[in-house]
Amino acid sequence: MKFQGIQFHNVVELEQKERMPGLRLHRFPKQVRHALTENGRTKAVQSNGCELRFVTDSKHVRVTMSSIETTGKVLVFRGDFFHSAHTLPAGVMTTLQLETPERFADVIPESLDNRAFSSKVWRVYCERFNAVFYDVDAFGHEVRPPSPDEVPQLKLLAYGSSITQGAGAQSHYNGYIQQAARRLQVDALNLGLSGSCFCEQEVADHIAQRDDWDLAFLELGVNMRGSVPVEEFQRRVHYMLDQIIDQHPLKPVFLTTIYPNRAGFFKDSGSILSENERRYNEVLRSYAASKGHPSLRLVEGSEIMTEFTSLTSDLIHPSDFGHIMMGERLAAQLQETVEQLRND
Repeated sequence: MKFQGIQFHNVVELEQKERMPGLRLHRFPKQVRHALTENGRTKAVQSNGCELRFVTDSKHVRVTMSSIETTGKVLVFRGDFFHSAHTLPAGVMTTLQLETPERFADVIPESLDNRAFSSKVWRVYCERFNAVFYDVDAFGHEVRPPSPDEVPQLKLLAYGSSITQGAGAQSHYNGYIQQAARRLQVDALNLGLSGSCFCEQEVADHIAQRDDWDLAFLELGVNMRGSVPVEEFQRRVHYMLDQIIDQHPLKPVFLTTIYPNRAGFFKDSGSILSENERRYNEVLRSYAASKGHPSLRLVEGSEIMTEFTSLTSDLIHPSDFGHIMMGERLAAQLQETVEQLRND
């Protein structure tokens, strides 16, 4: 989405609230957000993975933003290079004072631009909070969106649980989806929903109707195993996958079984979580095998998360180490497909 010379990455809706200034950055449109569970509605408004991207010749730039419900954090990059971190107190308009890195002028330009992003692109990356945008002030200099050759050419759409959203990592920028995207030099469209990945029909339709992604990665099941019967899980998953594949028959879709977690190591082998997790995984495997779709590939969760001790002490979310290792392994699983897409 582009607005006022800025590209809003991973944003599908800029919401203006009556009698409240600023624009809220949303990863999901309103009709989808309001169709989720109560918990899902609160997670869908989180702007993690949303970015402000722009290019300007101005040496100094002021970016004014705020966080609605809690202290927020944004990370600023110039191209692929980390620039600075900033805290946004809840409910307070905060202006980031940014300055072009002076040392960029001292090195060969090609050394700055040999990865995914042009070093001319300012990127303001949102962590997990509901972000509000107010203004970019370049002191009279033009502010423009990046051109297509200044950003990654391919986009990876990811939908899943809090693990996909990045929970467990000290920074959501270090979540495994972002880690994999950085290694593959692709853009991540992160639609993770903490505790709320329930494969609602509205979410399935939304993903299927979008045409802004080149490959998709779906992490399904862990949030539903304690409350959704296996038959209903199967119905929801089949509908989601059928819709996505039918609408995008040539686009690669990757599907993973549930990542290893405490339910696989319970002392009580008869736990409902353990049993449903096992049966959920069979639903996913059976769908992939029976569908026989050339662009659908099933990846075992244990091939991406290989070490139980890479979890945090809650025994469900990966630690920073876990996210890094998962990002490396996911990137390896996607590498060949990404190269094929680049060469097409």
